[in-house]
Amino acid sequence: MIKRYKTRQIFIGNVAIGGNAPISVQSMTYSKTADIEATLKQIKRLHFAGCDIVRVAVPEYEDAYALEEITKRSSLPVVADIHFNYRFALIAAKWVDAIRINPGNIGDKNRVKEVVKACQDRKIPIRIGVNSGSLEEQFENRYGQSAKGMVESALYNIKYLEDLGFTDFKVSLKASDVARTVEAYRTLRPLTECPFHLGVTEAGTLFHSTIKSSIALGTLLLEGIGDTIRISITGELEKEIEVARAILKDSGMVKEGLNIISCPTCGRIEANLVKAVAEVEERLRHIKTPLNISVMGCAVNALGEAKSADVAIAYGKESGLIIKKGKIIAKLDEKDLVDRFVKEVELAAREEENV
Repeated sequence: MIKRYKTRQIFIGNVAIGGNAPISVQSMTYSKTADIEATLKQIKRLHFAGCDIVRVAVPEYEDAYALEEITKRSSLPVVADIHFNYRFALIAAKWVDAIRINPGNIGDKNRVKEVVKACQDRKIPIRIGVNSGSLEEQFENRYGQSAKGMVESALYNIKYLEDLGFTDFKVSLKASDVARTVEAYRTLRPLTECPFHLGVTEAGTLFHSTIKSSIALGTLLLEGIGDTIRISITGELEKEIEVARAILKDSGMVKEGLNIISCPTCGRIEANLVKAVAEVEERLRHIKTPLNISVMGCAVNALGEAKSADVAIAYGKESGLIIKKGKIIAKLDEKDLVDRFVKEVELAAREEENV
């Protein structure tokens, strides 16, 4: 059992972050926020993909004012993402559920003080979003774009907000590579009780972002670090949520959905395993009950894996076995195996839910 670091709890809308709350998943729209209908359409897509919190960019006054209507109609808590112009935060704070500021480009601390006052008045939290590529001048001059510089920036801003009597905040420490990201979060974690938002910034395409995020976030989550996450992908919105949910599941942070075990392709395979696994994955996408299922292409690995699987297929030459809880329940022609397998997994899910 992974023991998470104890952090104080904050709320973004109705979503709890920190304390004993489940780790939440965030994403960000890519529409022009001033295009209210387009932004709401993307928020709806994220909602149905399983997102918990949505962030929107606010680079112009018209984006800030659009948030009044967006927040009224959004099915998810909305965070305003503010860079450079603190006045946008003062406007957005009237309606949104949280404000994200980047201390490296927001400017004079008196501006931050005004943002804090606006958030205090509305009782909404702030994310201190530290990025390695945009540290304050005093930290970049001394430490460069290093993990040390990120941590020193975070500590400085944490103290500043706390000295203002404001503790309703979380922190992120993002770099575009795994090593600095992990080092920064690890270093800061014992030094504060504020919740952490995890992510690798500018992580790239689906392939590269999945690799970087899995290594960095998986490492941190297994060490008990992290209260909310975002996977930054140059691509479609739903993929960010899909990858985030998979990282949470496969790191053991949530018990939900199927763990599909399948063997690597090799010369022993007696069936079209790639097609079979793809079909199983698609047809069982609706199952949310945590189950281990196994689809194996030959007997070498199949019987061993089947002992610990809830339901398994062991392919042979033109036929195969359906195995449930380590016991063979059917031997069928190859063409009938997937259909029977799907039925047995659905049955196992219902049985598990009724226990």
